[in-house]
Amino acid sequence: SLTSVSYSLLFAAQRHVLTYMEDAVSQLLENREDISQYGIARFFTEYFNSVRQGTHILFREFSFVQATPHNRASFLRIFWRCFRTVGKNGGKYSSICCYLLTAQEYHCLLQLLCPDFPMELTQKAARIVLMDDAMDCLMSFSDFLFAFQIQFYYSEFLESVATIYQDLLAGKNPNTVIVPTSSSGQHRQRQPPNDCNPLEGVEASLFYQCLESLCDRSKYSCPPSALVKEMLSSVQRMTFYGFLMALAKDQGINRALGALPDKGDLFLDPAMDQEIEKLVAQVSGLSVSGPASSSADTANMPVRNSPRMNSPWKPLHHRRKMDAESEGSNEETDSSEN
Repeated sequence: SLTSVSYSLLFAAQRHVLTYMEDAVSQLLENREDISQYGIARFFTEYFNSVRQGTHILFREFSFVQATPHNRASFLRIFWRCFRTVGKNGGKYSSICCYLLTAQEYHCLLQLLCPDFPMELTQKAARIVLMDDAMDCLMSFSDFLFAFQIQFYYSEFLESVATIYQDLLAGKNPNTVIVPTSSSGQHRQRQPPNDCNPLEGVEASLFYQCLESLCDRSKYSCPPSALVKEMLSSVQRMTFYGFLMALAKDQGINRALGALPDKGDLFLDPAMDQEIEKLVAQVSGLSVSGPASSSADTANMPVRNSPRMNSPWKPLHHRRKMDAESEGSNEETDSSEN
């Protein structure tokens, strides 16, 4: 279940506790004026609660979002929960859904959660689905999501796989495995292997031997070697993008990663649906009162609480900036309506 998986992801996050301590101190110093109102102890409690819940990556810079496996899994889960209705075919909220989007449109959704998310990763994920450079083609949410999961979570592993594949195609012996040392957003540009020729590909058994060696040496996250072996043992030859597509479609690898539900449950999220229904009911209740409400009724309207107390980390800075921008834009909005 996703609950048990969340505990395993949290356990993995403990290996990177220094990363979170450094980030917490950085956020403390950046927002010290706001934090001084309710204390440092409460700040650290809420910060590490957000790490446990996986919401700590919201609106953060890409370098932090991809800094740890727990951060990457948290980002994938948040992206799924926020935008799963984009691909929901029918259902209660189908009237506001768009079923197919381009790579650029999916990238815009990613940037809503991480403003500096690199377009390169989005394009690589789209290429797994499309198998070519037609970036303006439409993709379903589920196809893009599972391809994006593989490309984002295992980005360093796939960079090395591309090198191994090219060496095998050229007849070289890739005994020296090249393991990336930079972040996934800073890899050198590489021409992707050309899989246009249907006769192209490498011997699957030799390919697996190289990948098994890579997984043993790599310090980055790799798919379970047993699942990769099972995948490659069913074919004689394998192309690079064929391998990536197989990874994206393998539900065993999806479960091992633990960020997303099975494909059959992709559009089921009862907890989120319940929250949406509450919000819809609140909005409906406010609209029923109509413009005839007296000033006394207005005084009894629910007051919007300040979000500052709930999020003492990075989003505080963004909220202050957004609040200032919104205050300065009221006059322009009013004039535009007139």
